[in-house]
Amino acid sequence: MTFSEYKFSQPPQLDISIIIVSFNTREILMRCLESIQKQTKGVSYELILVDNASEDRTAETVSKKFKNIRVIANKENRGFSAANNQGILISKGKKIAFLNPDTFLTENSFKK
Repeated sequence: MTFSEYKFSQPPQLDISIIIVSFNTREILMRCLESIQKQTKGVSYELILVDNASEDRTAETVSKKFKNIRVIANKENRGFSAANNQGILISKGKKIAFLNPDTFLTENSFKK
């Protein structure tokens, strides 16, 4: 099945799915995730992290510190595009936002 043939099994339930792909970006990613949690008040969202086989324990650290993040820990680096597609396939949001690990949200970034 190609991505264009993919059909959602259930209608989207959340306002937005935020997908972040990481590779050895643990420190800056943690600040990114904290900014997302602070700046998404009033918006129903999910966070999906796709880690491309980081060697800095990114996936483990995020899983321990942030219980509300869905983490896909790839055993090999699948590349940026493939990792984003992995996130899309499990997303539940009406809209999708792709963020890089060095992104910091400001107030009302995801205003309804």
